[in-house]
Amino acid sequence: MGWIMMVMLSLLLWMAPPTWADTVASVGFEKAPIAYESLGYASDDGIGKRYLGREIANVIGHRGAYWLERSSRALEERPDLLIKALDLKPEMVVGDIGAGTGYFSAPMARRLDEGRVYAVDIQPEMLALMERYKAESGIENVELVLSTESDPKLPESVLDLALMVDAYHEFEYPYEMMQGIVTALKPGGLAVLAEYRGEDRLSTIKPHHKMSQRQAKKEMAAVGLDWVKTNESLPEQHLMFFQKP
Repeated sequence: MGWIMMVMLSLLLWMAPPTWADTVASVGFEKAPIAYESLGYASDDGIGKRYLGREIANVIGHRGAYWLERSSRALEERPDLLIKALDLKPEMVVGDIGAGTGYFSAPMARRLDEGRVYAVDIQPEMLALMERYKAESGIENVELVLSTESDPKLPESVLDLALMVDAYHEFEYPYEMMQGIVTALKPGGLAVLAEYRGEDRLSTIKPHHKMSQRQAKKEMAAVGLDWVKTNESLPEQHLMFFQKP
């Protein structure tokens, strides 16, 4: 019976979804303590891959750029309050991760007289839109960075602050991306997440495009970031601050 059990176990392991070890081997990162889980199906707004109990959301692609630039966004999300809450200083270096059309990159850059913004996105089409806007507006302190799904492609210890607005929940490899972001942060630097409140059941935002504070804290702790505070001045989003030791 012993050898039969061994054969059955081997078959089960062979048929199992990819483990964390398989994932990191394919993307070249060191092994992490938490595995991704393949669900075998995808929700309407998810990709069928779970991380720390959360199904990762699908990506709003460049064809949805109009949604990022919609005229109602200023009232719905109050980006002015978000930028004010960041308490930016003129000399700071900021990463806008998942920058999209540069909706936040441009106004932040205008506040950083001596600093700069790294506008990071995985879609070259989004960066092309930003490049055109840069040329039209004359903003010179924004550097465009084409990242991958698992690497933000940022220099080490360069950022005072990394901002992710409605972006983190779409990272296909959240652990690897956050490791790259943590590496890019200076000691004491901040990672800031703006996420629609997952606790709000009345919100019309799709379920996997929201995050609760509890889930965000769990995932940031996995990469060694400490929760500092949550600003609740935005109409529908948590603005969560996490610090690199």
